Amino acid sequence: MTDDFKNRVAIVTGAGVGIGYEIARQLAQRGAAVMLNDVDPDVAARAAERICNEGGNCQPLAGDVADVMRLRAMVQTTVETFGRLDMAVANAGLTLYGDFFSYEPDNFDRVMAVNLRGSYFFAQAAARQFRTQGSGGSILLMSSVTGRQAIRYLTAYGMSKAALQMMAKSLVVELSPYQIRINTVVPGAVLTPRNLEDDPDYEANWARVTPMRKPATAEDIAHAALFLLSPQAGHITGQSLVVDGGWSSTSATPDLDFVQTNEE
Repeated sequence: MTDDFKNRVAIVTGAGVGIGYEIARQLAQRGAAVMLNDVDPDVAARAAERICNEGGNCQPLAGDVADVMRLRAMVQTTVETFGRLDMAVANAGLTLYGDFFSYEPDNFDRVMAVNLRGSYFFAQAAARQFRTQGSGGSILLMSSVTGRQAIRYLTAYGMSKAALQMMAKSLVVELSPYQIRINTVVPGAVLTPRNLEDDPDYEANWARVTPMRKPATAEDIAHAALFLLSPQAGHITGQSLVVDGGWSSTSATPDLDFVQTNEE
């Protein structure tokens, strides 16, 4: 295991389970000090403890990323704890499936608040700290192939994820003078506890429609994330890296019978 993140500090949001947890875990294994965020304090504490038990340097920090003041406090707490901030991973996200004809405003607002507002203002808080430090930094946004290809019942979610890719591209103009990089990982189907909870047949369903004949693991996405955060990607910014086993080349979708609809 390399230590190319030694003496660097990261915040990873939504990292109690799944992709975020694996990103935090791999960063810690490779030498970074990690502040692990989750909306649930107990989940955050257990996740950080597991990483520490493996020899990593990780502290839990609970909070809802839709709360801008909380995001700013998270950055401040991280700097007070570890002395600086070098990497910000906006992984926290919310999926709320729904038929367009019956989708409720509260669900729409919550998806946008977590996925888009949370990522935007977390990036802003981190970038302000990077600018103050004067030594650059790296921001990573977690998008989705649903931001590129239409999937039924995920219109609001896909809109929020598409916006993140444009956000990374747009912010190159404002962030690059401070040596701050911003990129986006674009996962396809991934085996995570959240996806398996939504659809118990998730693995089999997505294996049938993915050219590589299997969905990604959290480890697959974390490997891509760490590359974009690493010094090896030092001249890459404003880009979106798709990790989907070839799915976006064909864009076939499984049945989504578990979603309740309002069809007449």
